[in-house]
Amino acid sequence: MDNRHQTNEMLITTAQHHLNDLLTLAFEHTSRERAMVVYDTHCRISTILTHAYQRALPHATCIDFHTQPPEMTRQQLQALDPCDLVVLIQSTSFRMDAFRLRVELFKLKLKVIEHPHLGRMSEDEADAFVDSLAYDKDYYRGVGRALKAKIDVAQCGKVHNSGGTLYYDSPFESAKLNIGDYREMPNTGGQFPLGEVFTEAQELRAVHGRAAIFGFGDVNYKLNVPPIPIIMIIHEGQVIDTENSTPEFDIILESIRRDEGTVWVRELGLGLNRAFTKERTVADTGTYERMAGVHLSLGAKHGIYGKPGFRRRDGKYHVDVFVDTNTFMLDDEVVYQEGAWCVET
Repeated sequence: MDNRHQTNEMLITTAQHHLNDLLTLAFEHTSRERAMVVYDTHCRISTILTHAYQRALPHATCIDFHTQPPEMTRQQLQALDPCDLVVLIQSTSFRMDAFRLRVELFKLKLKVIEHPHLGRMSEDEADAFVDSLAYDKDYYRGVGRALKAKIDVAQCGKVHNSGGTLYYDSPFESAKLNIGDYREMPNTGGQFPLGEVFTEAQELRAVHGRAAIFGFGDVNYKLNVPPIPIIMIIHEGQVIDTENSTPEFDIILESIRRDEGTVWVRELGLGLNRAFTKERTVADTGTYERMAGVHLSLGAKHGIYGKPGFRRRDGKYHVDVFVDTNTFMLDDEVVYQEGAWCVET
């Protein structure tokens, strides 16, 4: 057995262990319900995941998306019963004409685990990705709920970072949870890996100060890490200037200003996934945004929270940027420091 095969086998075994926990603790899936795994093997991570799910779900029907017409796959999915499980393992994103895959599956009352855009990550990032699948039920649900409880009553917040302080002189919108607890949610599942609490200021113009970012999503939705953190200067909820910017980040800001007129700061994302840190990254920003720390979104697009003057169809951009955070405070309480959440659960 060569070293590469041996390494892949170890990662498959680890992933299977994590998926067993996820399926049992978060999805409460048993062999009484059917399961269908739709996959491709166009990158290393999708191949590892496919093997891991095949072992964790030995009763599942497994379909290679690219070996049959999409309409046939669609018909097989629509033949499932409510509460059956669908797993989507995608190097890119499966297309079925107007069939919006996850949305339509939720309409059928199916449980859904979606792993999109795996091909954006390099082969060397497979171990970090596999680690991100670990489901620590007590940690995610305890810290997640504790943060939501504090966010929902806080009157202000501060993100102390290497570039200064970003002030939230406003209460926050009711926080949303992505912690693997679906008991009070309309749908079971979503995009994985897990681990995020997110909100935004009730009054966007009450956000101001300085925020140093150590990474951002580029035009290809991949993580770009500049040589030194870029400092965003924010006034009345908008990015008005930068320091230490790069041509790649300037393209992002110019594109938003061209199409939306101004660069709004909207989402305040609190990532919980301890597999990802400032130093341990993966290229896909949709995956990396779960990292244990603070991220923001730039651009008017944030459909979860409606705001006066923001029409959903007009928002074109939602660009994740990752703050080089020292501490994060809600009111006068420190809830994040030294790279970890520090709330009582």
